Amino acid sequence: MLNVILVDDDNLVREGIRMILTENEHVHILAEASNGAQAIEMFNQELMPDIVLTDINMPEMDGISLITALKKINPEIKVIMLTMSDSNKSIQQSFTAGASGYLMKTIHAEELNFALNQISLGERYICSNIAIRLLDRSIEFSNIQSVSADLNVDFSSREIEILALIAQGLTNQEMSERLFLSKRTIEGHRQNLIEKTGCRNTATLIKYAVLNGMIQ
Repeated sequence: MLNVILVDDDNLVREGIRMILTENEHVHILAEASNGAQAIEMFNQELMPDIVLTDINMPEMDGISLITALKKINPEIKVIMLTMSDSNKSIQQSFTAGASGYLMKTIHAEELNFALNQISLGERYICSNIAIRLLDRSIEFSNIQSVSADLNVDFSSREIEILALIAQGLTNQEMSERLFLSKRTIEGHRQNLIEKTGCRNTATLIKYAVLNGMIQ
C-alpha cells in the first residue's frame, strides 16, 4: 500500500485528486493539507507517508520550500509536484530541491497513477506533455548548434541591421519605415537570412544570431 499526503490550497483540486486516487486499491490517502506549513505539522505528529503530492504556489509555505523542509526531516521521502506551472524555472527548482516527479494538473488519471507507481519504485518522472516539449526544445537547440558550427555565413551590414531589428520584434512594415526601404526589400532580406543560416523560421534565426554573438 502506498501512503500519500495531498497538499494543495484549492479544496476542489484536492477533492478531484482524492476521487482519482481512491479508485486505486494500491493507494491510501493518509492526510490532506492546504499548504506546506500544515503538511510539516503533520510530520511533527509522526505521520510518515511514502509520497507527498503537492502544488507549487501555496500560501504560508510553497511547494519548493516544502520539499526542502521534508528532505531535512526524511531524505528518503518522495515528493511529486502537481501544478499548473510548466515553466522551465519551476521544473528546475523542483528537481534541484529534491522532487521525484513533476506533473501537470491537466494529466489523465492513468498517467497520475502510473507516475505514482514509477516513483514508488525509485524512479523519477516528468509528465508526457512536458517531456515532449523539453525533447523538442533539445532537438531544436541541437539543430541550431549544428548550423552554427557547420556554416561560415557571410552577412552584409544591411542584413545584420535587419537581424537586430527582427530581434527587437519589429514587423516588416516597421522596418521598412525605419530604414526607408520597401516592404518587399525587407521581406527579401529576411528570407535571405533564413536561407543563409538554414533556419526554419524567424524564431530559430534569432536563436542562431544569439548563439553566434551577432546580437545580444
